[in-house]
Amino acid sequence: MANDFKRYTVQDVTTSTGASGDSLYSTIGVSSGANKESIVIGITLANKSATGVTADVFLDSYSGSGDDVYIVKGASIPAGSSLEIMSGNKIVLQGTSSADDVIRVSCGTASALDATISVLEDV
Repeated sequence: MANDFKRYTVQDVTTSTGASGDSLYSTIGVSSGANKESIVIGITLANKSATGVTADVFLDSYSGSGDDVYIVKGASIPAGSSLEIMSGNKIVLQGTSSADDVIRVSCGTASALDATISVLEDV
């Protein structure tokens, strides 16, 4: 199986939370028509505003809402700084031909946050 390193971004993250947050990354099972896995290598949240903000990162599981979890909830990010969410850890995401895991982000202040995710995709 081939693997590819990829980077995805979201500018001006929304204030909607949980399963309504901005989609930062989705596995490629549905689009490929097969079971696929991805490994999250890192997530960085950057506060662009002049004041501190709070942010959430949410795993919207392909298997249904009973498996949905917050990776981080209400994390404080000071003005003009960034927060590395993963800090050496990895998360395996799964996708099937009918549903995909989705990483979602939200911020307590509209348009104050940019998000970046790095993944290793099963292609």
